[in-house]
Amino acid sequence: MSDVGITDDEPEFDAEGLFDDDYLHFYGPLIDERTQAESEFVRRLLGVSPGDEVLDLACGHGRLSNRLAAMGCRVTGSDNSATFLRRARADAAELGVEVTYVDGDMRELPWQERFDAVLNWFTAFGYFSDSGNRRVLSEVHRALRPGGRLVMELNDVVELLPRYRSQVVHEVGDDMMIDHHRLDPLTMRSIVERVVVRGGRVRHVPHAVRMFTAPELRGWLHQAGFTDVAFRGEDGEALGTGHRRMIALATRA
Repeated sequence: MSDVGITDDEPEFDAEGLFDDDYLHFYGPLIDERTQAESEFVRRLLGVSPGDEVLDLACGHGRLSNRLAAMGCRVTGSDNSATFLRRARADAAELGVEVTYVDGDMRELPWQERFDAVLNWFTAFGYFSDSGNRRVLSEVHRALRPGGRLVMELNDVVELLPRYRSQVVHEVGDDMMIDHHRLDPLTMRSIVERVVVRGGRVRHVPHAVRMFTAPELRGWLHQAGFTDVAFRGEDGEALGTGHRRMIALATRA
């Protein structure tokens, strides 16, 4: 008999195709404008001080990694998008900070009890099969020192469902990014057919991301060995009705 609630087929996921220059073209200005305030918020959630070692897992183009380094943390950023890593390194040089950027798979981390804190921000979790996603949590647990903290930020599916839209369009001048969304209730994946229209070319980028409720994610974190699991909303207060984002905090015992 198969396990109920296990989504173990591997979804289509092309990190280099999804997180590329087109992504930065449409989303970059929107997320960069909130980076400074968000970095300080993240530092407080992580509970880190100058000199602490932080892993930014799925660091993207380094907007938080580089700011945490500017605050005195020793930061490693890991991602598997070459485009994002190039941008991250260039921005680090421009800011005059040192960050170790690594091209890697979050399901196979090379560190053992290395970090004081691990950050996984802006829905950067849930792109693999359930077994692959669980492997990520186990790898993070192994990479943290005892007492180290994991902070994850992602959608809260309970609050997302009432406002779930079948189509979302982002426009920059004459360019468009059109996302066609479909939520699969059997796998709890948001399946996206993305169409990018930019500079006279059209590109299709399908992908899917796993959605979670707080209780389900808490169970996964406990099974991976974490303790003291708590949830907050995007304002830092305890997760409740009306919060659009979910922040999970967990400790390696």
